[in-house]
Amino acid sequence: MNTTEIGRLGESAVCSWLKAHGYHIVRNNFCIRGGEIDIIAQNEEYLAFVEVKTRRKNSMISGLEAVTKKKQIRLIRTAAVWWGQNPCELQPRFDVACVTIQGHQVLSIDYLENAFDVTGCGVIF
Repeated sequence: MNTTEIGRLGESAVCSWLKAHGYHIVRNNFCIRGGEIDIIAQNEEYLAFVEVKTRRKNSMISGLEAVTKKKQIRLIRTAAVWWGQNPCELQPRFDVACVTIQGHQVLSIDYLENAFDVTGCGVIF
C-alpha cells in the first residue's frame, strides 16, 4: 500500500468515526495552493477542521507529533480561506485524528478535539 492509499484508508475511517459521533461531513480534501484540510465536519455546535495522520503500528513518530507548528499554520490559513468562501455561525475548531493501521486494517483512532488554536497566527474567524 502506498502513502496515498494509507492516507485515504485513515481518512475514510475517520469520516465513519465522525458520523458515528453525530457529525456531518461537509467536505473532504479541501485544497488550495499551499494547503489542504483532510476533513471538514460539523455538529450542532462546531465546525471541525480535521487533520488525519495515519501511521502503521509501531511507527517511530506519532501522528500528533507530525502536526508541527508549521503544519498548524498552513491548516489555519487554509481553513481561513474555506471560511471566507463559506461563512458559518458555528464555532471553528482544529482537531487531529491519529489512525493506526496494520496492513489494510484500522487498529485504532485517537481523536483529539481542539488540538491547537489560532493563537499567534494572525488569523481571526
